[in-house]
Amino acid sequence: MTTILTKPAPPLTRRRHPYRAALATTRGRTGLALVGLVVLAGLLAPLLAGHGPTDQGGLALAPPGTPGHPLGTDDLGRDLLARLLHGIRADLGIIVVAVPLGAALGCLLALAAAVHPIADTVVQRTFDLILAFPGLILALAVTAVLGPGRLPVILVIALAEIPVFGRLLRTGILVQRGREYVTAARVGGTSGGRILTRHILPNAADPLVVQIAVSLTVAVFIEGAMSFLGVGVRPPEPTLGAVLSQSMPYLAQAPHFAAGPLVTVTVLVLGLSLTAEALNREIRR
Repeated sequence: MTTILTKPAPPLTRRRHPYRAALATTRGRTGLALVGLVVLAGLLAPLLAGHGPTDQGGLALAPPGTPGHPLGTDDLGRDLLARLLHGIRADLGIIVVAVPLGAALGCLLALAAAVHPIADTVVQRTFDLILAFPGLILALAVTAVLGPGRLPVILVIALAEIPVFGRLLRTGILVQRGREYVTAARVGGTSGGRILTRHILPNAADPLVVQIAVSLTVAVFIEGAMSFLGVGVRPPEPTLGAVLSQSMPYLAQAPHFAAGPLVTVTVLVLGLSLTAEALNREIRR
């Protein structure tokens, strides 16, 4: 009797969750580190800043390295490091509220559109109406009604993101509805609500995670643009856009005035972009 020796099968390896795998890549780690650095600076602003963001001193436009003012001072003698750190804190407080709010409202409208064809038509026309307003016109309209401040900035960002997330989720639902596993679930007698919540939504949610990282980047620019134009957060409260706007008349005389917010916005946007790209690449595998 002949004994046949077979090579043992290699052990099965489970593929890591795409989010963990994405953040373990070089892009993911770099993006997360850059975003974490900016977020940490904003959270620790009261501890890292040696002055209050609105405290005025006698040294106007002092250069970097001035004793007590590592980044120098602005045109009113306020410490630029303090204004930069508190500006980061203010910006983060705005975008982490506005983007999830817009995402939640957009997803709720997309779910309503998935229920009935008439609701789908109404939701689509609502998205078209929002998209009909250019960002600047939308910002000016909201500010004209509510006045400048944090709330108008949050509302403008949220309104701009509603159709983005709504259309993305609606498209994902339509794509998943045509898949074989959904047909099999219907044949098996699964209710429409259970199919939507247990099968379709989990498979349609991955692009939303990538979009959140992208929308956070867009929100940074929207807040900066509104503050730069003077329709954002009211002075003297600092934001990155407000500090940059105040530096414009002094670019030739004191270029360090604008360097802080420019570098900070660049680092934050680069970090968010790298994170979004890493997530997108891993999810599409």
